[in-house]
Amino acid sequence: MRRARMIYNPASGREQVKKYVPDILEFLERKCGYETSVYSTENREKTLNEVQRICKSDYELIIVAGGDGTVHEVINGMALESRRPPLALIPAGTTNDFASALGLPFDIRDAYEHIAAAKLTHVDIGRMNDQFFINIAGGGSLTELTYEVPAKLKTMIGQLAYYLKGIEKVVMLSPSRLSIESKDFQFEGEAMFFLITNTKHVGGFKNLAPRAKVDDGLFDVFIVKRMKIYELVSAISLAVRGRHMDHPGVLFFQTDQLKIDCEGELAMNLDGEHGGYAPCTIRNLKRHIQILS
Repeated sequence: MRRARMIYNPASGREQVKKYVPDILEFLERKCGYETSVYSTENREKTLNEVQRICKSDYELIIVAGGDGTVHEVINGMALESRRPPLALIPAGTTNDFASALGLPFDIRDAYEHIAAAKLTHVDIGRMNDQFFINIAGGGSLTELTYEVPAKLKTMIGQLAYYLKGIEKVVMLSPSRLSIESKDFQFEGEAMFFLITNTKHVGGFKNLAPRAKVDDGLFDVFIVKRMKIYELVSAISLAVRGRHMDHPGVLFFQTDQLKIDCEGELAMNLDGEHGGYAPCTIRNLKRHIQILS
């Protein structure tokens, strides 16, 4: 029988995912032919070590049950390994942006049952210095809200926690002086924030990057130039309707590599997690990971 390893975050899905673990294991063996063992995440370092161990072993599938943060940790654990087993995702987080981009079901039972009929696809990932991301990299104070929301608050009130933190961030937002350069584009000036996306789905917005594809080897990059708060609110309201690319303060381009310079250090957000600081270089690793979708 084939072997699989499930990595799950017991705090995900308002702590609902852990009650499904026995059902998931039974289904994977009965319907998919996988003898599956389980690893419960504790902290980033231990998860990275576990994923590296899995890649060096004879496991043929990694099942990730959790949110974008759990997927992010697994990607970082496997990105540099020569052997990278395919991933199957069971979305169980607060936003699940990457799973949304793949069109995966959000109901936990539907998600694990989907694995039996899923097809293998290759997807791009991004590399920022020595870290990796699969959905988004961003900089500027508004992008900090996803990793500043306390885990307990997300467990209690879910997506509302992000909205509350977002209101606070918009009120306090200040621009950063940046230089962003690719082979075909250059920006130098003050910006409220920037986003480097691999999929259409970012921060709960379902069509923030309408041209994005997960396997084309390109990032979709947005720079929101310095503007007054009421103008920023207007731009965000356009983003809700998928019309933000018409806003004069929003710059857009596509690239497979870019360099970001700034005055001092600028905190970076990778898949909703704190990802270190700019200055940095970001490049696309085309079709680097296999995922069942």
